[in-house]
Amino acid sequence: MAEEKLFAGHSVRRIRRANGLTQGAMAETLAISPSYLNLIERNQRPLTATLLLKLAQSYDFDPRTLTGTTPGGGVDAIRRRLNDPMFADLDIDRAQVEEWIAASPDAAEAFARSFDRLSGGSHGGAGGEQIGGHGEPEAIASARREIERWRNHFADLDSQAENLADELRLTNADIYGAITERLRVKHQLSMRILPFDVMPDRLRRLDLHARQLQLSELLDPASRTFAAALQLGMLEAKAEIDALVAGASFTERAAERLYRRHLSSYFAAAVMMPYARFLRACEATGYDIVLLQRRFGAGFEQIAHRLTTLQRVGQRGLPFFMLRIDRAGQSSKRYAGASASPLVETDRRCPLWQVHTVFARPGTLMPHLVELEDQSRWFTLSRTVHPQTAVSGGIEAEFAICLGIDAKLAAPLAAACGLDLNNGAATAIGLGCSACTRPDCPQRSAPPAGRVLVFNERERGMSPFTFDRNS
Repeated sequence: MAEEKLFAGHSVRRIRRANGLTQGAMAETLAISPSYLNLIERNQRPLTATLLLKLAQSYDFDPRTLTGTTPGGGVDAIRRRLNDPMFADLDIDRAQVEEWIAASPDAAEAFARSFDRLSGGSHGGAGGEQIGGHGEPEAIASARREIERWRNHFADLDSQAENLADELRLTNADIYGAITERLRVKHQLSMRILPFDVMPDRLRRLDLHARQLQLSELLDPASRTFAAALQLGMLEAKAEIDALVAGASFTERAAERLYRRHLSSYFAAAVMMPYARFLRACEATGYDIVLLQRRFGAGFEQIAHRLTTLQRVGQRGLPFFMLRIDRAGQSSKRYAGASASPLVETDRRCPLWQVHTVFARPGTLMPHLVELEDQSRWFTLSRTVHPQTAVSGGIEAEFAICLGIDAKLAAPLAAACGLDLNNGAATAIGLGCSACTRPDCPQRSAPPAGRVLVFNERERGMSPFTFDRNS
């Protein structure tokens, strides 16, 4: 597979300006023409390996910073922000956004940050994904921003977890038993399952005095394995996790802790579902989630989350997104991965989307083909889950998990077998009533923002709100 091209014009421009150089002066140092450097800075030419080496030798900077996020998360992320109803009267196309980012990257980044802060972070994010819901704390938004910057794929962690999993399976085919033994022998930590009445308010606890990892009896086998693998990752992948956290340069301690927890969980899932073996199983089974659960001893949510991470260079899986919501429609998890799906951007989702109806059919996997206003189609799979069997106040926790993919890429899925994904019947949905301009929707709860309401006392349409679509 050919190497991916590196477009880093905004970073090159920042290096040049930080050193007080004109394009002509920098071009002379790099032994290229000023016009070629201008094309590089405008992202119309990629950086070659030779130029990258010359840059690193001539200027004091870390070459890895050139692979960071583009201003505002890139063209798609800026465009999604501009889809907000407040910009409805502006006709800004992709070419204009590309020119803006190339010419004024800092201004584009400033716009993105300001918009995200004013809107609660619901439109932005590195890579264009939703980073924070309305009113979401900045610490959570920062952690999600970093996760999506990596497209939720951490190659070093995956590689180490895969090697560890192979090593563990040489000693014991039962992965839980193998992890337990490694914790005991290498780290002097024993595993103990405690009754609910002994540990009523915890699912996992590390007792360093007793040198025990204590797990609640309420955890199912998949959750016990995950908890054990999580502890092993915190011990054996500490250096790699520390490096990723340090590279994120968080300003808040809470964001750092959230990101560290995510990385530890990522490593645990990668031990349970080693990358190459898991991808082969996905392709062999048509991404059949039930079969994958059985094969890897994992839960539905664990499988769904793992499917969003399959972006290893040369061994890419399908680009899924994942969303977890409660009965009130509030999202507690969202990973866009490499999908670039607008369906994970906001908490204002369409009630016609079946992710909101699965609570009436607990445990049933519900496929759904939906079409957005821009004619893009998405194939989704939704199901309820109970994250643990512990109860609070007599109420058992329940969430809906939605796994989705661009319909153009969904043909290999066993769940999509027999469906006409391109031309078959699809449910027309929007990105929430305030952002949707579909007329005559009987489910509409509010008029679209930025549209003029139209009233006619002599007639009433299907929708309680009639509006001028051209306003």
